[in-house]
Amino acid sequence: MSDQRTALVLGGGGITGIAWEIGLLAGLAEVGTDLTGADLVVGTSAGSVVGAQVATGEPLEAMYGRQLEPATGEKATRLNRATFAQFGWALLRSRGRDVEFRRRIGALALAAEKAGATPSEQERLDVIGARLGGKDWPVDRLLQVTAVDAETGEFRVFDRDSGVPLLHAVAASCAVPGVYPPVTVDGRRYVDGGMRSAANADLAQGYDRLVVLAPIPRGIGPMASVDAQVTGMVSRVAVVSPDRTSRAAIGRNVLDPAARAPSARAGRAQAASVAARIADVWHG
Repeated sequence: MSDQRTALVLGGGGITGIAWEIGLLAGLAEVGTDLTGADLVVGTSAGSVVGAQVATGEPLEAMYGRQLEPATGEKATRLNRATFAQFGWALLRSRGRDVEFRRRIGALALAAEKAGATPSEQERLDVIGARLGGKDWPVDRLLQVTAVDAETGEFRVFDRDSGVPLLHAVAASCAVPGVYPPVTVDGRRYVDGGMRSAANADLAQGYDRLVVLAPIPRGIGPMASVDAQVTGMVSRVAVVSPDRTSRAAIGRNVLDPAARAPSARAGRAQAASVAARIADVWHG
C-alpha cells in the first residue's frame, strides 16, 4: 500500500462532534485500523481540533481520556431559535448562491459579535489553545484547516505554508456564526469552515483511500453534503456518521460540554460496527 495515498477527513459537529470523532478513532485503532497516519488530514470546525491533534502526533488514548474528564471550565451554549431564523433568512436572500449565502452568514457573525452576543475573540483563542496545547503545524504530513471569510464569503484553506498560526486557523474554523466571534487572520475575519460544507471532503480529491468521519453529514441550503462531495471520486471511500446510539448520546445540543463523555464512549462503541468497512478501504 506504500504507493496508495490516504486521506482522513474530519467534519464539523460541535463539542460532541470532537468527542465522537476521537472515540471512533480510538475504537478503530484498538481493532487494528489506525487512521492517524493518513497522508492528508482535512479538518473542518470540530474536525479541525481533532485533525490538529491527530496530525501533530497526539496519542489517541490520551485524547480519548480527556474527553471523559468532568465538563468543567467551559460553558454550554447553543444555536438558538433566533440564530436559526437568521440562517433561514440568509438562505432565502442568497437564492441558492453559495458564496452569497456564506457572505450573509458572515455578516450575521460580525453583527452578533458587535452586539456582545458572543465571547471575546481572545476568550475563544484561549479555549482552542487549551485544546491544542501549544502545538504548531505538522511537518511530516499535510494538514488542511478550512474557514470562510466573514466579509466576502470566500472559502479559505489553511495549511503549514499559509503563514498562519495553527491556533488561529483552528479557532477560525470553529467560529460558529452567532455563537462564537469571527477570528482575525492577516487582518481578515473568518468564520466556521462548515458554512461551505459539513466536511469539505472534496479537498481529498485525488487521494486513493479516503475515510470521512462526519458527525453532521448534511448542511443547509447550498452547503454541500458529504455524500455529494464524494460521489464520483475514484478513491476507495468510506463515510461514517453517528448511528442511532451515538445520536442519542450526542443529544440535541452539540455545544454542550456535558455530552462530551457520552459522545466519546458512543463513538468508541460504534467503531466495532464499522471496523470491517473502514479496514477494507484503508488496507484492502
